[in-house]
Amino acid sequence: MKSKKFSILLAALALIVAQLACAMGEPTLSNVRTALDSDGAQPATTFSAFDTVYVVSDLSNGVAGNIITSRWYAESVEGVDPNFLIDEADINVTEETFNGTIYFYFEPPTDGWPTGTYRVEVYFNGTLTGTVNFSVQ
Repeated sequence: MKSKKFSILLAALALIVAQLACAMGEPTLSNVRTALDSDGAQPATTFSAFDTVYVVSDLSNGVAGNIITSRWYAESVEGVDPNFLIDEADINVTEETFNGTIYFYFEPPTDGWPTGTYRVEVYFNGTLTGTVNFSVQ
């Protein structure tokens, strides 16, 4: 009889643990946007030549080992080949759990951003999650 009660207790405990795991949800990266600040409170799609450009997104249920990648392209900029890859950067989540804002930024070159249109692709664990475009005028 004790063994039966113990088995039922283990089954109930396993069910509770499974429900808690499902309640946490899968890690999700969303709301990719360009902004004038690191928390995305000042969204923008048009920047001046000497603005720092931020690409901000929201990570929910992040876990250690998640990797967020940004790839910055000059789409249509005079003197630069179309869709030229400017730079690529990774952020590795090191916290056991993470919910919050993730951001990348690119400071303007010494002479300022060349006028034109740019694109940033954001990947979450190797999968394209969002693409944002911005222009420099």
